[in-house]
Amino acid sequence: MLPEIVLCAVACVLFLLGVSTRVLSRRLAGEIALVTLVVVFLIQLFNTGHGADHHALIDDFGAVHIYSFSQYIKLIAAGVGALLVLLNMPTNAEATGGSASDFGTETGEFFGLLLLSLAGLFIVASANDIILLFLGIELASIPTYIMVSISRPIPAAQEAGVKYFFLGAMSAAVMLFGFSYLYGTTGSTSLDVIASRFAEFSHPGRVDLTEWQLLAVLMLIAGFAFKIAAVPLHVYAGDVYQGAATPVTAFLAFVPKTSGFVALIKVLLAIGANTWAVPDTVVKLLWILAALTMTFGNVLGLLQFNVKRVLAYSSVAHTGYMLVGLTALVSTSDPNIQTESLQGVLFYLAAYGIMNAGAFGVLLLIPSRLNRPATSAETYEDLAGQGRRHVGLGLAMAVACFSLTGLPLTIGFFGKLYLIKPALHAGLNGLVIVLVINAAISAAYYLRIVASMFLRPEPTHQSTGGPAIEAPLRLVHPAPVVIGLWISVIATLAFGIFFPATRMLSQRTEQAAIFEPAPVLPTAPPAVAAASGDVRP
Repeated sequence: MLPEIVLCAVACVLFLLGVSTRVLSRRLAGEIALVTLVVVFLIQLFNTGHGADHHALIDDFGAVHIYSFSQYIKLIAAGVGALLVLLNMPTNAEATGGSASDFGTETGEFFGLLLLSLAGLFIVASANDIILLFLGIELASIPTYIMVSISRPIPAAQEAGVKYFFLGAMSAAVMLFGFSYLYGTTGSTSLDVIASRFAEFSHPGRVDLTEWQLLAVLMLIAGFAFKIAAVPLHVYAGDVYQGAATPVTAFLAFVPKTSGFVALIKVLLAIGANTWAVPDTVVKLLWILAALTMTFGNVLGLLQFNVKRVLAYSSVAHTGYMLVGLTALVSTSDPNIQTESLQGVLFYLAAYGIMNAGAFGVLLLIPSRLNRPATSAETYEDLAGQGRRHVGLGLAMAVACFSLTGLPLTIGFFGKLYLIKPALHAGLNGLVIVLVINAAISAAYYLRIVASMFLRPEPTHQSTGGPAIEAPLRLVHPAPVVIGLWISVIATLAFGIFFPATRMLSQRTEQAAIFEPAPVLPTAPPAVAAASGDVRP
């Protein structure tokens, strides 16, 4: 648990640093957060221990499992987290924000919250107990409510924070409802013990759930659907992503989504008795969720005029793509296909975090044509003509958009390939067809972004009928954002073109996808009538 301890300890230091009103203290806050995440990333990168450590920790720390899966999640969380810190770095003279954000004197608190949110994701990756799992999910989410609200001093940000908070509270209540019934019908909060309970009352191939257990699973999937922005609990995405400052929007697109997917994977493994043998009802539900989520996301993305809202519904669509991998995971009993499916989801989580950071990085470097404080490019009009005038930024956005579409020579291509292949092997031909059609639909709005930068002329006045403005716009080039952007672009191309790099990441995901269920400790018989689902005192 050293990474979690380090992140929480440094977050506390940043909160104390936030008491100071000196510019140097505010500037140090971002640098301390960046150094911390780079150190944690390097620790996880060179930490190759897995299976043995996993079994060694069982007897003393039953609530926590440290093995290759959790180490991989921490690795990509720290790496993408460092990129996101670069995008959020305070770059103005007073160190109160950047081109798109303005958190005032709360710089230290802002980066402390950012590290706490990542610590929550780390805890979710390591948790083997539903209480710790819930605490990790909420620790990953609650700081983001505050980050959205303080990210820039305009009403839209506060409105987005309030909407996000109340809907997040609702999802937390739904999750707790599901966890309570899961505990009540199994008699344990340990995921390993819960898995053993389901294994005792199942027939070969599929686990049998009582009505109360099935209700618990449905409520948990609904709660996780909010975190990953899956239909029908995706409705907050457009308003929240648009209202938050652009670098905070990039953070929202990765950290809560990853925590939700990791938690969903762990719960599916538990209710599948450590074999992914979930009931057919759950398989059908995931199939429907995957199809609806990617279709709604892409269709709604076509209808948007705000680029941040486009990327919000793009995020919804990518959730649907990853749900295809999870559906393939639980719809087959072939261990090889299961490993391939989970490997595809884990690869796509890393790919999405990398390529998405590039798209938001370009938006950060282009100012808005509207007279608002701390606002970077958000509309197609803001992007118009910038690709011709600033070729580097135009090419960077093209790389990010082509990768998000899934075109060859990018990491996004391999991400979709690793999702489609196991889905075909699992017999999900219909769902694969829906995925391919949706990928084609998504190309329309991604190419529209690129076309705006290269083909549209620069406007000479505001589209709202405001006074004439100077054209061309003067771009800002803060070093941290530029560094973060080009790291994202280079990684997107390197993992798509340089096969050894792709293979290295693929091997990491393959190792992480092989679960080694821990031996269940002797426990008292559950106070549960498994056949009926009734809880007995």
